[in-house]
Amino acid sequence: MINNEVIITCAVTGSGDTVDKHPDLPITPKQIAEAAIEAADAGAAVAHIHVRDPETGGVSRELAHYKEVVERIRDSESDVIINITAGMGGDLVLDADNPTVAIEGTDMATAAERFAHIAELRPEICTLDCGTLNMGDAILVNTTDMLRDMAKAAKEIGVKPELEIFDLGNLVFALQMAKEGLLDEQPLFQLCLGIPWGAPADTATMKTMVDMLPANANWAGFGISRLQMPMVAQAMLLGGNVRVGLEDNLFLEKGVLASNGQLVERAVSLINNLGSRVASPARAREMLGLRGTQ
Repeated sequence: MINNEVIITCAVTGSGDTVDKHPDLPITPKQIAEAAIEAADAGAAVAHIHVRDPETGGVSRELAHYKEVVERIRDSESDVIINITAGMGGDLVLDADNPTVAIEGTDMATAAERFAHIAELRPEICTLDCGTLNMGDAILVNTTDMLRDMAKAAKEIGVKPELEIFDLGNLVFALQMAKEGLLDEQPLFQLCLGIPWGAPADTATMKTMVDMLPANANWAGFGISRLQMPMVAQAMLLGGNVRVGLEDNLFLEKGVLASNGQLVERAVSLINNLGSRVASPARAREMLGLRGTQ
């Protein structure tokens, strides 16, 4: 069931500990906006946005940084669809000797605090990480109450949630939110594979998840690190859309650091060589049922 018209999302920076691993990782709002525009020029219809502390490159939830990124993209000639994370504010790191104590690296916030920048900036898409997960040595905390509250808030302001699925339990809960009427009639799923300790990036896992999706769903999938491009091909062959970018993978090939534009170009080439075409931002809006910019 090959997808003949593929939407490419580029996740341009993420929030991972990658600053010291790539000299040109986008860090400042200006760099992140330029990376999103670069990705769009290369063929991405959607830019997925995190922000970082411009001084340290570390994790940030600062509204001013998000606002600057969004304004720079919207003031440019780029028509790229803006997809902003709502996943920050759920990082929990526990003391190994006393697990009642949260230690450095913890950043916990309420649902309202985690959604404040989405409510203010009204992107076309925001991400919702659909469950709690052991992520490396930390815990990514997303309670059912938090997720329901953020899904309600997104629906009220007309922002499409992209439902981030890290394992099968995440998918079961996302489907439950759909049953409860918290999502619109055309839900959007992102199958996030290969993250420690979530679902593995392989054909069987992606196929199992795809088989559980409702008929009215749109979906994309990705794998991290060296499995990024194999999962581009796999998602497309299973009828889905794709995601690439420096959030998920820093290399174009072994030993060769990539740019976001180069990763998008590689995905475009792969899609075209498999006989499909890449969707423009305007076409992606039609396919995903987006409201367009306000």
